Amino acid sequence: MKIHSKLPNVGTSIFSLMSALANKHQAINLSQGFPNFDCPQPLKQLVNKHMQEGKNQYVPMAGVPLLREKLASKIESMYGLKVNPDSEITITAGATQALFTTIATFIKQGDEVLLIEPAYDSYRPSIQVVGGIPVIYELKAPDYKIDWNELQSLISERTRMIIINTPHNPIGKTLKTTDLEALQTITSNSDILVLSDEVYEHLIYDQALHQSVLRYPKLYERSLAVYSFGKTFHNTGWKVGYCVAPEYLMKEFRKVHQFNVFSVNSFVQYGIADFLDDSSVYLNLPDFYQQKRDFFEAIMQNTPFIPSPSEGTYFQLFDYSPISDENDIAFTKMLTTEHGVAAIPVSAFYSSGRQDKMIRLCFAKTEDTLQAAGERLMGLK
Repeated sequence: MKIHSKLPNVGTSIFSLMSALANKHQAINLSQGFPNFDCPQPLKQLVNKHMQEGKNQYVPMAGVPLLREKLASKIESMYGLKVNPDSEITITAGATQALFTTIATFIKQGDEVLLIEPAYDSYRPSIQVVGGIPVIYELKAPDYKIDWNELQSLISERTRMIIINTPHNPIGKTLKTTDLEALQTITSNSDILVLSDEVYEHLIYDQALHQSVLRYPKLYERSLAVYSFGKTFHNTGWKVGYCVAPEYLMKEFRKVHQFNVFSVNSFVQYGIADFLDDSSVYLNLPDFYQQKRDFFEAIMQNTPFIPSPSEGTYFQLFDYSPISDENDIAFTKMLTTEHGVAAIPVSAFYSSGRQDKMIRLCFAKTEDTLQAAGERLMGLK
């Protein structure tokens, strides 16, 4: 039987490959982006409570009303924006589903989507599978700073969407006020939408404020912002997130959402709604992860790697050029098989495979794991 693949060049992801290699060689896996510690026990108890009480059937397509109300209050408290929980928030089966649904809703055959690379690996195939055309703007080491004039030059009459990610995976940088203002200016008086991936909104360091599109009313008018409870509550396997957008955009988003997911698991939503009453859990996350960042970076100072400052996320980039001239894929394989630490080559996040001699390490691990990984890397010269 003949089939037409919509993604003919997509194979096994670098994340799966590196994790398999780590397992084979019993390496410490700092490649995949999830914590090796559990989510809060009170949250698990609340979820179990609602499951035992029978909250096991379909909930409304847009999500449990109480959860959406709690999120609306959180958004107003953090970003000063009043959103309607009934018409501007939808609970999704993880952030990746929200990203895909947004792209599937608004991108048609031949539409151009401006991607800022390195980029999270789901963006490009999601665009391609619906017939869109990715237009690439490359960030360059070591500062990975956006030149908004240069980016604007890539906009054409077919540009339908710009995707931003802050704090940024994999580079750990954050967009600043000047960046959001520049984006607001170049999209004004246009039909360009902004898809803002903000799943690491609470993992931002050094007393900085997260610059969400929700802080900029004119920008919010054309934006869909995506969030993840998995990143906030250390439970990536639960796959629950949400999307926030103006009513006229959310109305279209829900038309697609209802047919590819309809609704998200019920008892988890009820449990999260109750757990959100304690805002200290997410407000304390910057300190929690900054301690891990600083602990790991201090250990890595005893290695030949050159750190790139992590302003947010639970990732940090390291320049390995003092160690090797190999390309980053070969280097990370060597690191895994010979030194027992698995990393991700940053070239995997570029369509062009751009080589900057950088690897990504995840510090969402216990201190003993980070200590052990650092000690193994001290043997490199």
